[in-house]
Amino acid sequence: MTAIKQLAGQTLWYGVSNIGAKFLNYLLTPILTYLMIDSSGVRDYGGYSLLYSWIAVANIIFTYGFETGYFRFSNTQGVDRHSLFQTAFGSILLSTALLITFISFFTVPINNFMKLDGHPEYILWCLYLIGLDAITAIPFAKLRQENRPKRYAFVKLSGIIINILFTLFFLIWLPKYAVHHPDDAIVHWFINNNRIGFLILANVLQNLFVFLLLFSEWKSFRFKINFSLWKQLFKYCAPMIFIGLAGMINEVMDRQMLAKLLPQEVDAQSVVGIYSANYKLAIFITLFIQAFKMAAEPFFFNKSKDKNAPALYANVMKWFVITLSLAFLFSALYLDVWKYMVGASYRSGLGIVPILLCANICLGIYYNLSVWYKLTDRMRMGLYITIFGSVITLVGNYFFIPYWGMYAAAWTTLICYASMMLVTYFIGQNYYYIPYPVKKIGIYLLAMLLCFFMKRSIDVYSDSWTQDMQLLLRIPVAFMLMIVYVFFIIKMERKELKNIPLIGKYI
Repeated sequence: MTAIKQLAGQTLWYGVSNIGAKFLNYLLTPILTYLMIDSSGVRDYGGYSLLYSWIAVANIIFTYGFETGYFRFSNTQGVDRHSLFQTAFGSILLSTALLITFISFFTVPINNFMKLDGHPEYILWCLYLIGLDAITAIPFAKLRQENRPKRYAFVKLSGIIINILFTLFFLIWLPKYAVHHPDDAIVHWFINNNRIGFLILANVLQNLFVFLLLFSEWKSFRFKINFSLWKQLFKYCAPMIFIGLAGMINEVMDRQMLAKLLPQEVDAQSVVGIYSANYKLAIFITLFIQAFKMAAEPFFFNKSKDKNAPALYANVMKWFVITLSLAFLFSALYLDVWKYMVGASYRSGLGIVPILLCANICLGIYYNLSVWYKLTDRMRMGLYITIFGSVITLVGNYFFIPYWGMYAAAWTTLICYASMMLVTYFIGQNYYYIPYPVKKIGIYLLAMLLCFFMKRSIDVYSDSWTQDMQLLLRIPVAFMLMIVYVFFIIKMERKELKNIPLIGKYI
């Protein structure tokens, strides 16, 4: 239980940084969706989402898995951590400079492919954004490996605050300033750009600020790459490039395929904007998964030598699923409230939110299960499983998006992650047996779905009522179902909860 408390504490701090950062970033969603409510605004939001899906893919190529490799080799006997940092950071610094230089020659054709309305400089801005993000990966990994989540949280939160301030400057203050000072040079620059460009530039300035804020982590860097160590790193991490790319197909290709496969009479870019805005309503699950990943990766490697590691991992999984189920209910049962986090022009996509919440639960469990191929150095197995998921994503979206649009994308995402979860579990148990409490986890998930469908039946029953009357019924029902589920968990886990000082005395 002590180890779980340690993991929980680190998850809390990474959660503070991720939840705080993402929540601050999430505040941009209502700002953007309420500001961009006209048809061109919804299209711009869709274009912004499409562009950032490609940026996510590029991030994988620029970092080529060295972040995970840094954790793996920092716990390897005989490897000097200082030399490891110099090698990993130096490698990414050099490759980033080369990639930016090479790709910068193709900004015009890339701009034409992205349909950015004659702004090839936006591609260059994106390269700076990606490059700055890449070279901060190893300093951030160093903070995580050294168990310094408070410092990590401070840097992340500070960066997001800078992003929000510049976004507000570009989208709210500058347009007002332009009205009263039409002849200023900055106003001419403002007129010649659009909202997509401003959002990119805000991110570039954020990443530059974060890189400078991490100065204390990389100030001792000297360009001394240990090529023997680099070869070991790259050999271990090479499959991570393909795992990352295949995984990113599962995460972002739905937007690209929506833009390409919807019938011509449908404004595809607007649909992408609606889909992307509603995707963010699954925030409570995605935040916890990200926070858990930040803490769990170094935690699992550090505990891998313990004889009780499999039992520990099994217990971690149980509490992980319990937390995910609570996050699901908090999101799905109160969707009548969370819908106001997106503008009215985007609410036609609310129906996909519960589907995506379930998909993210499966993804979270998959991340937890995938510990076996990282600990046993069978990264290729992770690659094959991720490619399997990518095939499901591509095939499902290709055949069904033309008929069912964003709902096809959401259901395909759920089927993809559920399939990866099941395959990873059954294969992993043969290579690294972990006694997961499958029956108990299944009961918790079924109880969660039962609560959701009970609330859904109330929603259908009250659908014809006025909005005020709907809320008067739905919110109390959601609260009651949430309380029932919490008491169910307490009853099932009473024995273990009694061992927690702050909780045990109340149970």
